[in-house]
Amino acid sequence: ITGLMDKYITYFRRILSDSFYPVLQRAIGVGSAFEGWSPREQDVVYRVLIPMTPPRGHSFHLELDSAEHRHVRNFRVRVQLECTCSKEQQAEKMLCFLHHPEEELRENQDLSLLDTLCTDSYLDVHKTARWFYQLVRAVWPALPQSHTWHLKLLPSRRSCQFQVTNGTETFRTEMLFGVRRDNSHIFVSSQTREAYTQSTTWPETYAVAEAKFFKHIARQAPPDSLHLKCLQFFTRLQLGFSFSTYTTKTIVMHLLTAVPVSSWRRKDFLMRLVDISDSLCLSLQAKHLNHFIVGNRRLPQNIKLPQDVQMGKTNNLFHHLEQQSDAYSQAVYEYQVL
Repeated sequence: ITGLMDKYITYFRRILSDSFYPVLQRAIGVGSAFEGWSPREQDVVYRVLIPMTPPRGHSFHLELDSAEHRHVRNFRVRVQLECTCSKEQQAEKMLCFLHHPEEELRENQDLSLLDTLCTDSYLDVHKTARWFYQLVRAVWPALPQSHTWHLKLLPSRRSCQFQVTNGTETFRTEMLFGVRRDNSHIFVSSQTREAYTQSTTWPETYAVAEAKFFKHIARQAPPDSLHLKCLQFFTRLQLGFSFSTYTTKTIVMHLLTAVPVSSWRRKDFLMRLVDISDSLCLSLQAKHLNHFIVGNRRLPQNIKLPQDVQMGKTNNLFHHLEQQSDAYSQAVYEYQVL
C-alpha cells in the first residue's frame, strides 16, 4: 500500500504541477493497520493521510469553529488569494489573481482554487473528495500495479476509498486528506467524527502523532515485546460491546508511558491484560479517561504539537458517561460481562 501511494503521489504531482489545485505531499500511514494491531485482520482498512499545501498564489488559514462542542475541535480552511506580481513569479508567466483583470485571467489562466474546490472561500471536503476520485481513476492505468491488480472505487463523501485485488488478495484503502497545523504532527482532516459534518468542516486529528508514538515505542521495545498483541487481543475481545477500540488504544498508550517497555514480554502478557482491564474499570468508576495527545506534556520530544494542543486542557473521552446515566449503567454492565 505504501508503494502504491508513493506511485500515486508521484503521478499526481506530475499532473498538477502547473495547476492551482492543492499541492499533495507524501501519504502518511495512520490507524491500526499501520500501527500493527488491527482487531479485525480479515477486513483491515489501510488508512493514509495525504497532507495538502496551498498552490501558487494561494494561502491556507485555519479557523477554529465556535467552541460549542468542547470535546471535538473543528476547523475551517479559509483559502486566500495572494499577490504574485513579484519579478520571480512573473518570470513563471503566472498572472496575479488579485491584480489582473478577470477577463484576462479567464482567457489565459486556469481557475483559482477558490473557483474549484471551495465553498464561500472555504476548502470543501466533498468537492475535494470528488476531485481525489477523479485523480485516482485517471492515474490508475498508468501505474505498474494496474497490470496485475484490479481497482474498484468505493463510495464515500469525505475521503477516497478503493480496493485493489489480484484474484487471491484484496487490500482496502482509505485516502484521507488534511492540512498540517503549523509545523506539527497535528492535522485537520477530512475524516468525520459525527453523524453529520458540514462539507467545510475539518476536524482536528491526532492520528499522525499517535502513529509516531507507536514507532517511538517500537524503537525502544525488545524484539519479543507483545504490547501490540495485548492491544489487538483486548480490542478483539470487546468487539460487540459499546467500548470503542479508541478507548482501549488510549488506555494502552497511557500504560506504555507508565509501564517500562521491558515489562511487555511474553511472560508479562497476562499481567498487562489485567492492567488494561483494571485501567478501564478505574476510568469507568471515575467517568474519566484523559485523551492521550491533548494536554499531554510527557510525549516524546520528536512528536511536535501546537502549543494550544500541548498546553490545553485534556479532553475526557468518557464525558458522555457524566451526562447520561443510562450510558454509564450500560457501560458498567458491559464491563462486568467483559
